[in-house]
This record gives sequence, C-alpha cells and structure tokens, in this order.
Amino acid sequence: MSDPGPIGIFDSGVGGTSIWKEIHQLLPNEHTIYLSDSKNAPYGIKTQEEIISLSVKNTEKLLEMGSKLIVVACNTATTNAIKILRSSYDVPFIGIEPAIKPAALKSANKAVGILATRGTLTSELFAQTSELYTRDINVIEVEGNGLVELIESGKKDAPETRQLLEKLLAPMLRAGIDYLVLGCSHYPYLIPLLKKILPGGVTIIDSGEAVARQTRSVLEKNKLLNPEKITKERPKFFTNIDPRVLSDIIQAKENNYEVSYLDF
Repeated sequence: MSDPGPIGIFDSGVGGTSIWKEIHQLLPNEHTIYLSDSKNAPYGIKTQEEIISLSVKNTEKLLEMGSKLIVVACNTATTNAIKILRSSYDVPFIGIEPAIKPAALKSANKAVGILATRGTLTSELFAQTSELYTRDINVIEVEGNGLVELIESGKKDAPETRQLLEKLLAPMLRAGIDYLVLGCSHYPYLIPLLKKILPGGVTIIDSGEAVARQTRSVLEKNKLLNPEKITKERPKFFTNIDPRVLSDIIQAKENNYEVSYLDF
C-alpha cells in the first residue's frame, strides 16, 4: 500500500526548509507542501497558548491541502504543542527537538552548548530530555535572541549576524564545549558562519537527518510510503509574507519550485 497524498511541513518561518531539504533528499518519491508562518515568527518568544493556537492553525491548513502526515519543523512548536496535536488529529505527526542525547554521549570534554529559542529551552519536553542525558555534562544553554529575525530578513550571511553569533557563543567557548546543538530549525542556515567562529574541534549537530529518517519510518509503519513516484507534483511552498526570502533560501528559481503567498 501507498498514499499519493503530500507530506505537510510547517514552521514559524523559512527555517524549517532545512528539515524539508533532508526529507526531500531521503524521500524523493513523496510530494511535499511547506507552510512558512513568517508573519508570526519567531514562535520562541510567544506564550505556550499562542504557540499551540498557531500550531493548530497551521495543522488545519495542511490538512485542508490533503496532508497524510505532518512534520512540525519547529523546535518550539514541537516542545510546546505536539502532544496536543497528536491527541486532536488522526494523521501521524513528526516533531523535532534539540539533539541533546548524541551530543551528551559523545562529548569528550563533558561540555555541550545548546543554542535555542526561549520557547524551547523553557519547555517541559526539553527539560525532561535534558535531565535524562546531561547529569554529568556541563550544559551551556543560550537563547538565540535575534537570530530568527535576521534569517527571516534574508541576513543569514550579514556582518551583524556574525557579530551576534560571536556574542552568543562566547560563554560556550569559555566553557570549552566540543559539541554545539542547534535547537532551532532556522539555525542550520548559520552553519557556514558558525564554522568560521568555532574552533575546529567543535562538532555541530542539528536534527534534520534524524527527522527525515523518522518520517520514512512512520510512513512505512502506517503503509503511507510511496516506493515509486506516483505523483508528478513538484514541492509547493506557501508563506504569509513577501515570498522573496523563502524563494531565495530554497533557490526556487534555480530548482523550479513553486512559492506562493497565502493568507493564513
């Protein structure tokens, strides 16, 4: 059995396209729809009630579009809302959260940095995961305040972004971290800058590949996986602000991707 319906993916902006890329690469036979809620970015500074409300809104829009599975490509939305989404809707949900476990298990220095939003760092799910794996680890948690806004403004390579990153990473470098966990789906777009700032011995971890593998696993388990191309539809991308930043970040013109404005 298989299902030609799309995989729906949403994030509080363009950052979740870092997750979409991994899913698209691993599952090229699947049709995907990406929803960029840039109008309400960042989610990380909002209350849990607001995050849940926005996550429900995005979910219902993707279900209207026929999604067979939904990927919550946002750490903050996952840690604050996915439990409610799973109890409210029949489709499978895939969430993302900071990859604390592999960093904690592999750290030789017993010092790990986590760069994330306040909404993720203060969530119950994050606290539970952190407590499980970091008891003997010096964990330096830093809120990436301002980073999402810079990326959403198309400034991921700008000098001001580098300056902010250097300031945010300073306490981690003082602590001698050897792993940096990226706890926001926007942050993988900063990896080129991060590599210029961090010492060579620091390994950067994000959740993209693991999320793609989990998506495949859940599709297989629910007999929704397409073993071959059964739809000719290309990936579709929707945003509720000016589509140019989203178009640039996924190189829409070069890849012939469809990016559309949608009021949601």
